[in-house]
Amino acid sequence: MPGPTRQDTWRVTLSLQHPLTGKWQPWGVWDKLSGGAVDSDDSKYYPGGMVDPVSLGGRRTVDNLTISRLYRLERDQGQINTLIVAAGKSKVLVKKQAMDIEGNVYGKPLVYNGRLKRVTPPEVDSEASGAALVEIEITVDGFPSVN
Repeated sequence: MPGPTRQDTWRVTLSLQHPLTGKWQPWGVWDKLSGGAVDSDDSKYYPGGMVDPVSLGGRRTVDNLTISRLYRLERDQGQINTLIVAAGKSKVLVKKQAMDIEGNVYGKPLVYNGRLKRVTPPEVDSEASGAALVEIEITVDGFPSVN
């Protein structure tokens, strides 16, 4: 039975248009997603005579998305150069799919189209033992849609 959900009950997937061939490639499931907020300008008009202001609404904007996942040598080491070459060029598609607490897909995904902006390979620290993450940032075209 559908109900409340948690942050860990989502599936985020990435598809990338290869920078050399132009073919779309699936890049699997990603562990973290932040950003993508839809916001708008706050435009108000102040009539004379001390009348209350009138909200005129405003242009909408979408924040960039940042997604990351655990860097796996067998999956990512041979592919990181493709991401680096694609930065600033390649189109991407990110799907954010809700799931119930048993891991079943629920409803339609929220879909973001955009362009790969930034690639951050895992950070290095000789004194740390935390997870090594690869992170990418996406500039969103238009607005997210439910498909």
